[in-house]
Amino acid sequence: MDAPRLILASASPRRRYLLEQAGLPIEIIPSGYDEASVPFTAPEPYVKTLAMGKAAEVGKRHPTRWVIGADTIVVIGDAVLGKPKSMDEAREMLRRLSGQTHQVFTGYCLYRGEGNFRRRGAVRTDVVFKTLSEKEIEWYVHTDEPFDKAGAYAIQGIGTFLVRRINGSYTNVVGLPVCEVLEDLIGEGVVGFDALGSGGAGR
Repeated sequence: MDAPRLILASASPRRRYLLEQAGLPIEIIPSGYDEASVPFTAPEPYVKTLAMGKAAEVGKRHPTRWVIGADTIVVIGDAVLGKPKSMDEAREMLRRLSGQTHQVFTGYCLYRGEGNFRRRGAVRTDVVFKTLSEKEIEWYVHTDEPFDKAGAYAIQGIGTFLVRRINGSYTNVVGLPVCEVLEDLIGEGVVGFDALGSGGAGR
């Protein structure tokens, strides 16, 4: 895939992996955007606002470059589950998700300061958890995997055993809806297939 070197405004190794697996050359420049400054409204506009804030914060410092920003939240009922700050909080999140269907929303933004270009989107995936025993919850919490993940689990990691099924994008649950992001990058002419097979040389 022929592509310029994109900036990912996130330190997430999972997002980096997904984009590199898609053949996109990526530079990591984490955003310093203040997420706490954004009040929660509804899931889709909230994650889109955060994604744009992150992308713009980095993009304004690199105006000639294309920047991808993203934000993922886990929602069950009226509650938004962030990253657990303690083992007790991780246990409580997993108990809440046990045997239930929850939603994962990821907002993404393509941003280029030169030309003031910004394009946003959000994707929802429904995730069904198996009913978890206290022994399973306790074992999983002690793997330490839950502690940098929204909702206290990683579908691409050990936490795959928690998930009975999903309805929607798998990569969205991991942290970035790759299909939609690539569609937008191709649609805007940021990447193309002119150099398919050449190793994705930058320009």
